[in-house]
Amino acid sequence: MNRFDAELQNRLGALREQNMYRELRRIDSPQSTRLLIEGKSFLNFSSNDYLGLANDPMLQHAAMECLRSFGCGSGASRLVCGSLAPFHELEAELAAFKSTEAALSFPSGFAAAIGTIPAIIGRDDIVILDKLVHASIVDAARLSGAKLRVFAHNDLDDLENKLRWAAPQSASAPRSVLVVTESIFSMDGDRAPLKEIVALKEKHGAWLMVDEAHATGIHGRQGRGVADELGVSDHVEIQMGTLGKALGASGGYICGSRGLIETLINRARSFVFSTAPLPAAAAAASAGLSIIQSARGDRLRQTLQQRVSELNTAVSKSTCDGGAIVPIMIGDERTAQAAADALRQHGIYVPAIRFPTVARGAARLRVTVTASHTAEDINILVAALRDISQNPAVA
Repeated sequence: MNRFDAELQNRLGALREQNMYRELRRIDSPQSTRLLIEGKSFLNFSSNDYLGLANDPMLQHAAMECLRSFGCGSGASRLVCGSLAPFHELEAELAAFKSTEAALSFPSGFAAAIGTIPAIIGRDDIVILDKLVHASIVDAARLSGAKLRVFAHNDLDDLENKLRWAAPQSASAPRSVLVVTESIFSMDGDRAPLKEIVALKEKHGAWLMVDEAHATGIHGRQGRGVADELGVSDHVEIQMGTLGKALGASGGYICGSRGLIETLINRARSFVFSTAPLPAAAAAASAGLSIIQSARGDRLRQTLQQRVSELNTAVSKSTCDGGAIVPIMIGDERTAQAAADALRQHGIYVPAIRFPTVARGAARLRVTVTASHTAEDINILVAALRDISQNPAVA
């Protein structure tokens, strides 16, 4: 073993000692409520496929038809070899869905964040983040070179203090201030107080970026998100989301003004310098978008809320706030991992979320419910949770 590999093995050993080592688990089945792992079927409560569309026949058909028409690959960046029609169709549909002037799709939600914030914010500006925003947003803020400030999670007083601090000292020294939050937080499942945040950012002349990754498709009119549900969409300068959760496909998007989207086309490095995604992924996302705005989408949301309600009624350690993410707080990393391992012994797949995804000592089981789960699936999970809670190693 050379010095390079020896050093890496030392670092991996440290992760194992801290119970933070991760590994890929091969899945030999589509994403659904059942996963096939090493020949064994597991009841799946780990997926963000909230409406159960990832393996839906309509999305499959749309993707296959697009493959026949446009092939597998996109060839290059959309600015280099031309921009394929499925992306334009998807973006027009996204803009109409979010009631914005325009939209732009990205290969992933991470790419959307990492491209957008540095494209509109620079080293003379300020970014103010909720403490629990996604890692991609934190990385994007750092990459922008702007002054970075973090306000306590959903703490409006702390946010206003940061906004007062960010106010320019004189008219001769103008600077832009961007506030960034999620609408539904990915690990806690709770909501941001968006109405109040909008009021504060407007009072202090800031801009607002809201990541609706875990709300799009589930909340608001026909799944338009929490900002729509609260009637504040018109006051959010940058609406971000993903195509790989409730929409059942893959990718990320930004919706906003025509000026915002044209700026991103010219300056978002993760867009300018990335080969475009598979056109079939855009076609599948369009099909998912069509479903969530239909009567079928309404039925799927109703079913999802019923399953979430059934689980919340039975799980006292949950901090869920009405969304599909139901965290079961444990605290200790080793205990959380032991709980996840114990659930797998019961044939149930639920991830243990540990540092650095969450703070040290805030480990939890992150249960995600989908519209494809049945009431019996919920009962099986609840019974398993009660059983493992009797085990001193995981209680």
